[in-house]
Amino acid sequence: MLAMRILISLQLLGLTLLCVGIFHCQASPRYTFVVEETPYRRLCSTKNILTVNGQFPGPTLYARSGDTIIVDVYNKGNRNITIHWHGVKQLRNPWSDGPDYITQCPIQPGGSFTQTIMFSSEEGTLWWHAHSEWDRATVLGAIVIYPNRGATYPFPKPHAEFPIILGEWWKEDMGQLYKKTIQNGGEPNMSSAFLINGQPGDLYPCSKPDTFKLMVDYGKTYLLRLINSAVQEIMFFSIANHKVTVVGSDASYTKPFSSDYVTISPGQTIDLLFTADQSPNHYYIAAKAYVGGAGIVYDNTTTTAILQYNGNYTSTSIPSLPNLPSHNDTKASVHFTGSLRSLADQNHPVDVPRKITTPLFYTLSVNTLPCLNNSCAGPNGTRLSASVNNISFVDPSIDILQAYYYHVNGVFRTRFPNFPPLLFNFTAQDLPLYLQTPKQGTEVKILKYNATVEIVFQGTNLVAGDDHPMHLHGFSFYVVGWGLGNFDKDKDPLTYNLVDPPLLNTIAVPVNGWTTVRFKANNPGVWFMHCHLDRHMSWGMDVTFIVENGKGLGAQILPPPPGMPPC
Repeated sequence: MLAMRILISLQLLGLTLLCVGIFHCQASPRYTFVVEETPYRRLCSTKNILTVNGQFPGPTLYARSGDTIIVDVYNKGNRNITIHWHGVKQLRNPWSDGPDYITQCPIQPGGSFTQTIMFSSEEGTLWWHAHSEWDRATVLGAIVIYPNRGATYPFPKPHAEFPIILGEWWKEDMGQLYKKTIQNGGEPNMSSAFLINGQPGDLYPCSKPDTFKLMVDYGKTYLLRLINSAVQEIMFFSIANHKVTVVGSDASYTKPFSSDYVTISPGQTIDLLFTADQSPNHYYIAAKAYVGGAGIVYDNTTTTAILQYNGNYTSTSIPSLPNLPSHNDTKASVHFTGSLRSLADQNHPVDVPRKITTPLFYTLSVNTLPCLNNSCAGPNGTRLSASVNNISFVDPSIDILQAYYYHVNGVFRTRFPNFPPLLFNFTAQDLPLYLQTPKQGTEVKILKYNATVEIVFQGTNLVAGDDHPMHLHGFSFYVVGWGLGNFDKDKDPLTYNLVDPPLLNTIAVPVNGWTTVRFKANNPGVWFMHCHLDRHMSWGMDVTFIVENGKGLGAQILPPPPGMPPC
């Protein structure tokens, strides 16, 4: 009776008990997420958007390294939803990872699901977002993971910290945009505006009064937790007249380096220090799209916020804009990303796999599928598609994790190839049309527990070469190499950085180029890997990994929680 009273009291305080064995229990923070339609006004018009708790962007989650938190998700919206905790490895706990039809079926309107978010080595900035259709445009928020109590940042403590979330806004309903794009087989309509912390900024109509303002004191240093939540675009970001110092990315610390601008992929987070060391005034913070592919339609507008110094001074009437790189400046994009290095000190060591047991070579392609009477909106009446190793992923009818765990036959096959079926000049300007048509299927790749995996991602110029920000659930990986053009298996590995490569969960494979990543498959479960340009993911640029159980309870998938959403 006493134990029951204690449990009820803790639940009323918004806590839950997690127990290891019988005697070791700790209270974990508990959040409530209510997904609901909320009216928001942007660009002179109002529309209903899906939000969490009526907020856009949604609430920030706070944790410390190694914590576990509980989130009760209630779907009071008008369509299916799932929530993904982007970059949280969720050791042995794929049940709460979130991608629809991969680790769970969606939470239906009126339904609910309690998700357990288990942090391990992550430290810095991550984020959460919807992982169903394109609802992450408005269902999203930051995750801040502080060092353990008694530990400190590996850089001087900032005066204050601010999340800066880049996003996109469409005047049309996101559900209708998704359905129309899938039905007609063409490119989605480009966004109506980019956003900084939910606001378009001064350069858009009906937007100036609500422009986000970042208030600073002269001489103080600040930490910006930069998140790119844009649905379709890699972004350039800069602060006029102020340099930033990169100190982390994807909840992993980096060697500090100074830059005038940042390149950040959808899904990626970057931690930045800057010092308010300029003449007190108003300065623009700005972001715009980077698009490396030729002929790709994109939103060419610029979103702004205002960096405003506190105090009494005479400000200029118009803030100065930063000098952002040109929209197609691939050199600037890869220069920034290629400058990332792991901190690799005594307190933050690296563990780069050296002996590779599972080498994989994955081509990333935009493709086309034939349409009856050439009636689709893709090139020459075809339907746009995308693939990895010429396989365009097809969602199953029930989630792959459930099918794997309960041995349900017929849901997926395990024949995903280690290498592409055909070798050709992947980045040539003129490629034969027959190469454009992929195979379709629900194929998965099986990885042995503790396998050391190397993936060479090779972009191709089929249909339209493009950058591909690849995100892996359940792991962080070391980015050991990259280059433009075709990967050379004899020469390029000689240039790998095995000393201090960045540890990331999302990396942009450059347009018509390659990137090599390495990781150890020490997290049993079903884990999704996909391009974080949502149009490419929806077209099938996805791979599902099944990491087999190891020996012993500590190397096996946890049992499913109660209340999994029905299929």
